[in-house]
Amino acid sequence: MTREGPELTDDGHHVVIDGRKWRATDPLIPDERRSELQKALMAWRRDVRRTQGTDEEATSRAGVQAAKVALGERGTPWWEQTEAERRARWETEVPTPS
Repeated sequence: MTREGPELTDDGHHVVIDGRKWRATDPLIPDERRSELQKALMAWRRDVRRTQGTDEEATSRAGVQAAKVALGERGTPWWEQTEAERRARWETEVPTPS
């Protein structure tokens, strides 16, 4: 399946947005799981805005971090992990804000 989206670097490890490189989402994540993780990430990002300046903000930022790690965009680079490590990473439960 071909995915439309931002420009990828030649090695496929990063996307280029407005001239800046960002780590790409792990391409092995199944589409359904990728969608779930992206929805969780967006929910946590909204929660960061909602909780900004409160004691709850750290929890919201931790939620963003967990989702980004599960997507392979943070933490150990996905291209340095075995397939089993990659699967374990994206299968990790990522809660959503309550």
